[in-house]
Amino acid sequence: MASFPVSGALLHFTLICLSIQLAAPYEYLFTFCSNTNTFTPNSTFQSNLAQLLSSLSSNARLEGGFYNNTVGQNTADAVYGLFLCRGDLDVQDCLDCVAGEIQDLSLQYCVKGKQAVIWYEECMVRYSDQYFFSTMNTQPSRVQSSIDNISDPDRFIQLLMAMMNGLVSRVTNVGIGAKKFATKEANFSGSQILYTLEQCTPDLSSSDCSKCIQEGITLMQKCCSGYQGVRVMFPSCRIRYEMYQFYTMTNASTSPAPMPAILRPPSRSSQSSGKRSILLLAIIPIVALISASAVLFIMIYYFLCRRAKKEYNAMHKENGSLKFDFATIEAATAKFSDDNKLGAGGFGEVYKGTLPNEQEVAVKRLSKRSRQGEGEFKNEIELVAKLQHKNLVRLLGYCIEGEEKILVYEFVPNKSLDYFLYDPQRQGQLDWSKRYKIIKGIARGILYLHEDSRLRIIHRDLKCSNVLLDGDMNPKISDFGLAKLFEIDQTQGHTRRIAGTRGYMPPEYAIRGQFSIKSDVYSFGVLILEILSGNKINFFYQSDGGGHLLSYAWKQWRDGTPLELLDPNLRDSYSTKEFIKCLQIGLLCVQEDPARRPTIASIFLMLNMSRSVTCPLPQQPAYCSGTHQNMPLESVNETPMTDVSPR
Repeated sequence: MASFPVSGALLHFTLICLSIQLAAPYEYLFTFCSNTNTFTPNSTFQSNLAQLLSSLSSNARLEGGFYNNTVGQNTADAVYGLFLCRGDLDVQDCLDCVAGEIQDLSLQYCVKGKQAVIWYEECMVRYSDQYFFSTMNTQPSRVQSSIDNISDPDRFIQLLMAMMNGLVSRVTNVGIGAKKFATKEANFSGSQILYTLEQCTPDLSSSDCSKCIQEGITLMQKCCSGYQGVRVMFPSCRIRYEMYQFYTMTNASTSPAPMPAILRPPSRSSQSSGKRSILLLAIIPIVALISASAVLFIMIYYFLCRRAKKEYNAMHKENGSLKFDFATIEAATAKFSDDNKLGAGGFGEVYKGTLPNEQEVAVKRLSKRSRQGEGEFKNEIELVAKLQHKNLVRLLGYCIEGEEKILVYEFVPNKSLDYFLYDPQRQGQLDWSKRYKIIKGIARGILYLHEDSRLRIIHRDLKCSNVLLDGDMNPKISDFGLAKLFEIDQTQGHTRRIAGTRGYMPPEYAIRGQFSIKSDVYSFGVLILEILSGNKINFFYQSDGGGHLLSYAWKQWRDGTPLELLDPNLRDSYSTKEFIKCLQIGLLCVQEDPARRPTIASIFLMLNMSRSVTCPLPQQPAYCSGTHQNMPLESVNETPMTDVSPR
């Protein structure tokens, strides 16, 4: 049996492979940081805060996933803080998650604030200069929902409320200090399973915990009832549901082990088969050993392949970004073959490529004549690499070699929105449900850029060709080369270098160079009107000389004939209620006075409210008066400097 040592070595090697632990990806959600209540650098408060964060990090090793502490005797300089890990996390994951949040707070999200809360999906860290322990707080709050509706919403909501209300007692019927965490699963339809979670900080009383969760359920019902997934995050509690498993199953029942087989001695009548049985018993271990060795070889091959891919990706990592060498990019695109060319933009050409790990990518090769310098290029890298959202195109890497400047993005298969929206042959593929989902997805992406990312970002060139569509026709906002980043307390700016596409630019930017978050709101309004009508912004201007799309949409709204704007391809699929709501929001966005335009947060809420919402009545859009009506609508290709600032 000389094969036993080999088999043992294989088993030992396989166990080593299995024991390799990769860093868990913790999902950043949201940060609140006080920008009015700040501390002075090198102050006693800063020293106390550093001690507090250090104590939180070190005590994350304790069982229970919760710890609070106070540092500082003087009330003026005291700092209070806690961490809470999701109840299903083990000690190591809790430790890693809390350490990551503390690093993010200290270095990026809240450098000087005396009050802060940071949420990852897996944990939360909070500190303040005010005592808050054992006190129920629901502010600041954050609600996030999927953009996909659930089928059979009435039955779904009935099941969801029964599960959520049933979980409350399981979370609250424990003493102060005990883990206030519970999950539950239930079949919804067919293979669809609904997963729910509720959790409070253990320092709350049962009544305060119940009150916090009930407020979360009420907010969830008002905001996002009928969607496939919703998170509600308060400082004192959180609730979540999804149509997929997002937590570790800790209460799953296990099947009883089968009873061992009873071996009986052979009877006299079976002695003739005894030799065959003995032979069979001798062969079985050999066959089992060979099979086990084959399985081990397959497992080793699998883990080696995974390691090779991981090493390939890690090989390109440099200073937080993924850097590719030019030879790899050239090979991936077949030397920038015309057959792989996807299109051209203001900065150069875009090619489809395939990396050595078989991942498809979009390669943006900047023109050598581009006025964007290396500093601006690196700014764009720093900007895009920090953004992770389902409605934004993700940056995978970059290349700087000689005169070559290249960005490598995820490949989005369905091209851009204008590829479908402006083509009479493809418009029919965008029925009402797809268009409504696209509008909501774009709003969610802008909300992330304006409010939820670690940077405050103004896109400044939001248009149909910069909205890509994935395989499920979900929108992904692209091209941040014109983005402008702001400090947390900054809401507007000024530039003498106008860049973007006229028609999508608001008058204060096109004429005076003034931009703000309301600039993107204006562009989003134009996008909505184009999606509703299936026409370009300047379609009516070209066809009958009677002004562009904004003036036409305003005329139909003013005259009480809004459905005249509706794309004829939607006649059999649209929802009148949703269409009117989108038209009203679009017209609110393109008002001439930026102060009258809604914020993207209020727009997102209006779009996602299942019940009717009272929206303000829009006023006459920009460019409909004689002052601005004859402004040109062509693209402008100047490249502005992109400033990168922490949020």
